[in-house]
Amino acid sequence: MISAASRPYIDASVPVLRKHGLAITTTFYRNLFAAHPELSNLFNMGNQASGAQQQSLASAVFAYAANIGDPAALGPVINRIVHKHVSIGIRAEHYPIVGQYLLGAIADTLGEAATPPLLAAWDEAYTALATLFIDAEKTMYANAGIEPGQTRAMRVTEIVQQGVDIESIRLVPVDGAPLPAFEAGQYVSVTIDFADGHTQLRQYSLSDAPGDSMRISVKREAAGVKTPAGEVSNWIHDHVVVGSLLQVSPPFGEFAIDTESDAPLVLLSAGVGITPMVAALNIIARHRPQRSVIFGHAARDAAYQAHGADIAAAQALMPNLQVVTFHETVSAGSAAQQGYMNVAALPSWPRVEANVYMCGPLPFMQAQWLALLGAGVPVTRLHREVFGPDMLDHLL
Repeated sequence: MISAASRPYIDASVPVLRKHGLAITTTFYRNLFAAHPELSNLFNMGNQASGAQQQSLASAVFAYAANIGDPAALGPVINRIVHKHVSIGIRAEHYPIVGQYLLGAIADTLGEAATPPLLAAWDEAYTALATLFIDAEKTMYANAGIEPGQTRAMRVTEIVQQGVDIESIRLVPVDGAPLPAFEAGQYVSVTIDFADGHTQLRQYSLSDAPGDSMRISVKREAAGVKTPAGEVSNWIHDHVVVGSLLQVSPPFGEFAIDTESDAPLVLLSAGVGITPMVAALNIIARHRPQRSVIFGHAARDAAYQAHGADIAAAQALMPNLQVVTFHETVSAGSAAQQGYMNVAALPSWPRVEANVYMCGPLPFMQAQWLALLGAGVPVTRLHREVFGPDMLDHLL
């Protein structure tokens, strides 16, 4: 990917990036948005405010440097980013701008340590990576039959409250043309234009089987101690009604759950991470109802349990479906287990035969990943989707 002359400088950057990566990415975003405020429309500014995006980019730059000679490790990460870029309309002309401010941030942060050979090596490495992204994204845009940033008007036909803070929204295309095919685990980007003129995009997993309509499930993101309230999710909950029009991208995402085979399957989720799992469950119930599936889900309590009707409908059709729920607070008469998800409390399954798919908040993902490895599940059988910026902890 890079020349032999540049490789030693990249290798030598690994400990430096571990120490200064967050400072570099914080400087990068600050300078980028100051010079190109229009690009803020393409970034989740809530993640910027919380610092999650800066931390995620620092992890990505570090992972790139640490694994630059290992395409097998980098490939899945690059593929995930390509899908995300296409879903929000990244263009080839954006890459030179990003490169300019990323290299500038490295120079500003490292000072005299950012020697000309080091900066030249990173320029070469960034150019190689940018070329890879541009080529892959060009192909993906062509395959989807769209131009960068192109969306489709969709009309809301149904809104269903799914627990305390999640509502599902059913959408049909205004133009009446068929919807594109998608796989369980994929998402669409929804574009919201606010009254003050700024735009934000958010990705929402498709939460039902493919058909004449598509369904997304949106959690109202409340403000946390260190995080702002979700600008887009709260706007959707407060303003979208049956009959509203939303601008929606085609489906993208590399997290594709195997709904086609008859192999045993394990689906684990927490909170709104249930949405891609419900899509998979509905597809399997429709086409392979005899399949052996373990469906594990963790929620705060019964009031926060989403998509109960979908799970009950699948249970009526699938004799080999085993559902286990974990609630932090268990109400009287509930079948849920007390506390956080515990792998040891799940039904047994053939560890080396079944794929395990996980989706939920990052701490949940990290805990289950380690627990599953400890329980003897091969890493090749583990698949995860983190809602929000990924810290790539499994690569670092």
